Amino acid sequence: MRLAIVVQRYGADISGGAELHARYIAERLSARTEVRVLTTCARDYLTWRNEFPPGSAEINGVPIERFRVSRERSVRDFGVRSRRVFGRTHSLQEELDWLKSEGPVSPGLLSRLRRSAGEFDFVVLFSVRYHQAYYGARAVPDRAVLVPTAEREPALGLAIFQPIFRGVRAIMYNSLEERAAIHAVAGNEHVPGVVVGVGSVVPAAVEPARARQKFGLSRPFLVYIGRIDANKGCAELFDFFLRCADTSGRELDLVLIGTPALPIPPHPRIRHLGFVTDQDKFDVLAGAEALVMPSYYESLSMVALEAWALGRPVLANARCDVLLGQCMRSNAGLYYQDARDFAATLDRLLDDQALAGALGRNGREYFARHYSWPVIERKYLEMFDRLTSEPASPRMEPLPGWFARRRPTVPAAVDVLADLPSGPVADPASSEVPA
Repeated sequence: MRLAIVVQRYGADISGGAELHARYIAERLSARTEVRVLTTCARDYLTWRNEFPPGSAEINGVPIERFRVSRERSVRDFGVRSRRVFGRTHSLQEELDWLKSEGPVSPGLLSRLRRSAGEFDFVVLFSVRYHQAYYGARAVPDRAVLVPTAEREPALGLAIFQPIFRGVRAIMYNSLEERAAIHAVAGNEHVPGVVVGVGSVVPAAVEPARARQKFGLSRPFLVYIGRIDANKGCAELFDFFLRCADTSGRELDLVLIGTPALPIPPHPRIRHLGFVTDQDKFDVLAGAEALVMPSYYESLSMVALEAWALGRPVLANARCDVLLGQCMRSNAGLYYQDARDFAATLDRLLDDQALAGALGRNGREYFARHYSWPVIERKYLEMFDRLTSEPASPRMEPLPGWFARRRPTVPAAVDVLADLPSGPVADPASSEVPA
């Protein structure tokens, strides 16, 4: 079997959730089948500036083809277009213009896909909201296996994505909540799909004492790992944590690992370690009292799974359906909705070591049962086998004509999103059975 994995950017030093997800899947499946990655020359997701050289390369034994991005993203233009399609009635053409503004626009990559008939059995596309995945699915619908990485945020309510959800050969969902939201918005229950997520490369041994010494972590600490961004709930996290630090008198630090996209408060209890090696990351995580996940939007939190693999509890934002659902199904995390909740759950976690230990043990079991690599690989390979045995029937809906695309009749994306069912999905067994 021959697979193409298509993703917006790709590199050993690119740690974004969907991009790391794609690399892990490419590397693991390459041991079972022939895999080739098709991606852009971009390194930075904010600009899509061409930084990698175009052409062939190889990373960790996986062959890669890179294609140039034809235009950098204008943050201002994208912001204007986002406000228009998210917040008011608009046309389908305005959504397509939004998608082009978001990028990354790579005509060479799409041409390569269109020429690939007979070369790849299936094309695995990450992530639905980006230009290359949307038009890639339209280019090869009979071979397209979509990994949406769709979060419950306004882009999910755009009308352009509904035919994609209904028209691909299969969908590999990240969580029960993601699948429920996509089923609700697109009515695509007929499309083969399975909740699979992604595993992680967790080291066999960790050394938290080494990390404490290396980074001078003398006090107990919470750790946040990821992009330090307001969209990830970090501004609210700083507010909630500093309120606790100023009122409780507790000896506790907040340790940050990741690239900042907003100012970090200059406070002695907040420690920013910046970009660290994977081993350092896991050593710090293993030494933390808990991982804190303040994000409002996730399709799957890889770092929460890594914390559970290491037996560490998670403190999560309950306003994110996915995080709430994962904590409830795993019984391995606590969750909060506001500053008072944050303080109370943090106190409970730190003061009740028996509870913290039980949450950690539950997390290890949950990770092993659902997210160990044998489980992930089996789900992918079973889906490919299923699709190979079933005839492909073209069902991708064509785009409407010129005039129809320009009628201002499409509802605001936030209104569509508001009408979708929300909350955690409680059925753990359904994550094992293809729909």
